[in-house]
Amino acid sequence: MLRLLDIEFQKFRFSRSSKIITIVYFALFIAIALIASINFNFLGLDFRMADQGIFNFPFIWHFNTYIAALVKFFLAIVIVSMMSNEYSNKTLKQNLIDGLSKKEFILSKFYTVIGFSLASTLFIFMVSMVLGLTFSDYNEFGIIFSDLEYLLAYFVKLLGFFTFCMFLGVLVKRSAFALGFLFIWWIFENILFLLLRFQVFKDSDKTSQVMQFFPLESMANLVVQPFSRLNFIQTAANQLQTKLDIDYTIHWYQVTIVLAWTAIFVYGSYYILKKRDL
Repeated sequence: MLRLLDIEFQKFRFSRSSKIITIVYFALFIAIALIASINFNFLGLDFRMADQGIFNFPFIWHFNTYIAALVKFFLAIVIVSMMSNEYSNKTLKQNLIDGLSKKEFILSKFYTVIGFSLASTLFIFMVSMVLGLTFSDYNEFGIIFSDLEYLLAYFVKLLGFFTFCMFLGVLVKRSAFALGFLFIWWIFENILFLLLRFQVFKDSDKTSQVMQFFPLESMANLVVQPFSRLNFIQTAANQLQTKLDIDYTIHWYQVTIVLAWTAIFVYGSYYILKKRDL
C-alpha cells in the first residue's frame, strides 16, 4: 500500500495544475468560513452570519460538511485529470512495463482517493473546531463532540464521488469528456427524478425511495441541506404555520448504498482496464 501511495505522490508532486487546484479547494472553504465571520453593515444594520448560529456546536458539523461538499468539484477535477494524464503522458503503459499490475494500478488510484477524502475530512474537522470554539454559544464537551457522524457521512460521500470520477477517468480517458459525462449524468438523474415525481408515481416519497439508489442522489442524501435547522428559519416556519418535515438523520442504509457504489466503481475501473488493449 505504501509503495503504491508513494508512486502516486510522486506523480502528484510533479503536477503543478493538480497542486494548484487542491490548494484552491482548501483555500476556498477557508474563505467561505471567513466571509461568514465578517461583520457587514447594510443600511445601518450590522449583520454577521456567524451570529445566526451556523458555527454553534453541534450544528457546525452538519453545516460545514454540507458547504464543503458543494465545492468538492475542485478535487473531482484533480481525480479525473490524474486518470487522463496516465493515458496522455503514457505513464500507465510505463508503470505496467515496470512491473505494476493493472490491479495494483487501480488500487494506487483508489488509495489516493481515500487519501484525498481523509485529508479533506480532517481539514473540515480542524477548521470546524477552530470556528466552533471561537463563535459557538455551547462549548460543553458532550455538545462539541455530538453529531460527529456528519464527518463520517462526509468522508463516505467524498469517497463515493471521487471513485465515480476515477471510473469516468478510466472509461473516457480525457478529463474534459469525463467531467462532461459527470455533468450529463447529473442532468439525467434530475430529469428522471422529475419524470418519476410528476408522471410515474406522482408521489414524492415513492420517488425518493427509488432515486436513493442512484449514485449522485445517494451521495447527496448523506448530508442534506442544514439551513432549515437554523433558529430564524424555524421561527419563520412556525409563524407561517408551515411544517418543515425534513429528516436530518444519517441512516446506515444510506451509507451502505454509497459504499456499494464505491465498490462498483472501483471494480468497474479495474474491469475496463483489464479488458482494454493498452
